[in-house]
Formats: sequence, C-alpha cells, structure tokens
Amino acid sequence: MSASQEHETEMDAVVLGAGFSGMYMLYRLRELGLSTRVYEAADGVGGVWYWNRYPGARCDSESVYYNYTFSEELFKEWSWSSRYPEQPEILQYLNYVADKFELRPDIQFSTRVTSAHYDEESNRWKIQTDTGEHVTAKYFITGVGCISTANVPNIKGLDSFEGDWYHTGYWPHEKVDFTGKRVGVVGTGSSGIQSIPEIAKEAAHLTVFQRTPQYSVPARNHSYTTEFLNEVNDNYSEIRKQMQESMAGMRFNFGERSILDDTPEERRRVLQEGWDRGGWEILFAYNDLITNEEGNDLVAEFIREKIRETVDDPETAEKLTPSNYYGTKRAIVDTEYFETYNRENVSLVDVKEAPIQEITSNGIRTADEEYELDALVFATGFDGMTGSLFKIDIRGRENVSLKEKWGNGAKTKTYLGLTTAGFPNMFMLTGPESPSVLGNMPATIEQHVEWVSDCIEHLRNSNVDVIEADAKAEKEWSKHCKELADSTLYTKTDSWYTGANISGKARGFPIYVGGYGPYREICDEVASKGYEGFSLISIE
Repeated sequence: MSASQEHETEMDAVVLGAGFSGMYMLYRLRELGLSTRVYEAADGVGGVWYWNRYPGARCDSESVYYNYTFSEELFKEWSWSSRYPEQPEILQYLNYVADKFELRPDIQFSTRVTSAHYDEESNRWKIQTDTGEHVTAKYFITGVGCISTANVPNIKGLDSFEGDWYHTGYWPHEKVDFTGKRVGVVGTGSSGIQSIPEIAKEAAHLTVFQRTPQYSVPARNHSYTTEFLNEVNDNYSEIRKQMQESMAGMRFNFGERSILDDTPEERRRVLQEGWDRGGWEILFAYNDLITNEEGNDLVAEFIREKIRETVDDPETAEKLTPSNYYGTKRAIVDTEYFETYNRENVSLVDVKEAPIQEITSNGIRTADEEYELDALVFATGFDGMTGSLFKIDIRGRENVSLKEKWGNGAKTKTYLGLTTAGFPNMFMLTGPESPSVLGNMPATIEQHVEWVSDCIEHLRNSNVDVIEADAKAEKEWSKHCKELADSTLYTKTDSWYTGANISGKARGFPIYVGGYGPYREICDEVASKGYEGFSLISIE
C-alpha cells in the first residue's frame, strides 16, 4: 500500500463547489445521513457571487425568485431589498443560508479538486486536491457552475501593460477606485453592460472596446415595499409551484400567442408595456420569439429604435445597434447603459471595424490608433457550460477522460444533463444538456439537487451500488436536445452558449431548450419507471 493510499479519507459523497448547487446538495445528502465533503476553491461560500464583485454586479432574475424555496421558513425569514439584488446582498443571503443550516463544517475552503478518477475495482471515485489530499467517495457530484471559469483573452502584450488590469469574474475584494483614471473596458456582455455605467461615474475617461453590440432592456429596478414582501410570503406555496412548472423557473410564463397574431398597433402596445415594466417581460411577451425569425425581428427592431432614441450621437447609436436576433444570447437587463454613452467622458470603439492589435505598456493599440489607459477591465465572460468541468482531470471507466469523451465540447453527450455514460455514480448539477442557464438558476438547481438526492436514497434503499447512464439513452437524449435547439434561433447565433467566445473551442449548443417545467416532468417520469435509461448494479 502506498503512502498516499494509507492517508486516503473515505466519504460517501464528494461535492464540488459551495454556491447555490453545492450548498443545497450538501444539505440534502446530510439529511440522508451520508458523510459528505464539499470542496470550494474560494475561502467562502457563494460560488460565482463570491467572485463576481465588479461595479454594478447584480442578478437579472427577480430576487423573490432568485433564492431557495425548499424551506418555507428560510423563504419567509429573508427579506430582499429590491427587485434585482446586487452582489453583496446575494452573497449575504448565501452566507445566511450556510449559517442557518450549519453547512460550513462540511465545506473545505481554499481547496481545488485537481482530479477525480473512477476506480472500477473498488467502484469508488479517487479524488485529489491541490493541497495534496487523497479522498475516495462512492458518489462524485459536480456543482461547479455553468459560467464560473473566466475567459481572459489572449491579447498580445498584456504582460507589458504598466497599469492595473482586472477581469469582472475575478474582482478584488477591496474597492477598486477609478477616480481620475483613464479606463478601458473590453467586452459588452452582461458584466460589461452592468459595470460600464458605474465605472463611467468615477473615471476621468472611459473607453469601451466593443466587438458585438448587444440588445439590452431596462431593469426598472426598485425597492420592495413591506406590503409586497408580505404578499410574497403569503403566497409561498403558489409561487414555489409556479416556479417549478414554468418554462423559465419564475412566476410568469411565456405569452400564449404568436407575435404575428397581433396587429402592429397591439404589438407596439404589448412591447411598450414590457419595456416600461422592465426585466425579461419583453422576452416572454409572446410564445415564439425564439423560433419565429420574422417575429423576432419585429421585437429586435423595437429595441433598436429605443437605442437610437436614447443615444444622442447618431454614429455612436449606430455602433451600439445590434443586427442579429434578440434573446438568442443571454438576455440582458441594464440600468442606464445606453444613456451612459451620452456622457462626455465616455467613448466607444468598434473593434470589429478596427481590431485590437496589441496591449502596450500605456494602453491598447487598435488598427486605427493607440488609446492611452491607466486601467483595463476585461468583461469578456466565461468558458461556459464545459469550461469548469474540463479544468478538472475527470476520468471514468477505462481511464477515459471527460474531455476526451466529449471531444473538447464538440460532442457533448449526457443523459438528462445529469449523468454521462462511462462515469458511474457521477452526477452533474446543471450540467450540459440540462435547462441550466435558460432561466432562473436556483429553480433548476433545486430540481437537480432533489432529483439526485432522491435517486441516491432509492439506490441505498434498494441496495444498489452503482448507477450509470446507458449509452443508448444518452444518445437519444443528446439527439433530442440537438433537435430542439435546431428548431430555434439559438443555434444561428454566435454566443457563449455555443462556445463562440472561446478561441478554438468546438461549437455546439449543449443546453436543453424545452423549458424547466417539461424537463422536470421528464426527469420525474424516468425516476417513476425505476430510473429508466440507467443501469443499476448491485455488488455482492
């Protein structure tokens, strides 16, 4: 026996990540009586909300839905301050949850899992950490998040930049003061659109380097009244049920008719009402915006008109006006994003027209000119869906790596987005080919965690040692996911959903687009049929 084997710790389950997924998974497994350890790279709970501390960071799901609903007591004793909570408040909430349910003793912070290999002889996962620990577990569960691996662009000369630079996904804990500085922001996705208005309030001058203009609608954020919060608490059971059954894990659902069914006047009224209410109202106003090209363009043109009306300079407005589909990238809501370009200290650079050639010691050089900067902010997003999984050396049967099986993301294959053939007793929370990011994440997280914990309880009660997805079921699920995606406009758009933001990454659309409610029904049916599509093995 080797020295490392002598010091192996045996657990029933190992969970990766202490965000929404990992904390609830820990809670459920402990309720089942399983010895469980959560590994978290940060020194605190929160997942993406621990790292994403950039100016203006806030959630784009309404706060009364962006929380756990498994505990009525928890739901009713926490009060959100406003419609769209800021990062500090969300992190405070998650710390409150960790304290309420005494989760911290079973979370090992500042520790990153580097490898997880399935041992066929013992039918256990052998797990190693960057601190040199060796752990074995019967169940290996990933809660690493869909957008938690930051994408720092590989731009020539970054090491030579003499100013400070930051990525929105790994922001310092202390406040970054941009007062009096010339700041450059690279990227105009969700984090860019949230941070740009805030940075502009401090910077002497802000230069935004935009590759692709984005659709964004006003958040219309506002404080909650005591009366509203009391009403939410009084309707807890109804809200939980509506979230579980809805298409996107929120209280409201898609409209019941096609946008083409309305007259131009009625359509304008519906869209204007959605614009005035803010948030995702426009996206859900009709039932076919993601499948109907003609209808999608009608909504897109409505938002384009709003951009042109808002931005004073016609040339800048034109640069900010998208030409692709609306809603096929992560739908963005903002607070005075387009208005920010009317400030005298803000300028916009179109890097498709004049590409960035290199970062110099003093700033950024494009094909047209050099921009002198004191600080750089990369709002360039994440290696989504598979990036965080591929950072870990995960190997299943016959020592096949997950990255190898999935062809670096080009051939992502799962069953229900929860499991993948050849990787027994491994579960992925909000994994590829689950609904995951197409809606309100805590709702899909709760469904996944509850399904996994119910499955493990069934295995224990039935004396089943190993559960593994069948290759045939996996093939059929992946085919189903692809067919659904191909029937929409999602696959016709370059986005982080498809991996288009990562240089060299294989393209695909590894997300189930059929909706949260229908997906829940499918998973429940699989379980009710004795976990149809899985091999269940008892070892004597």
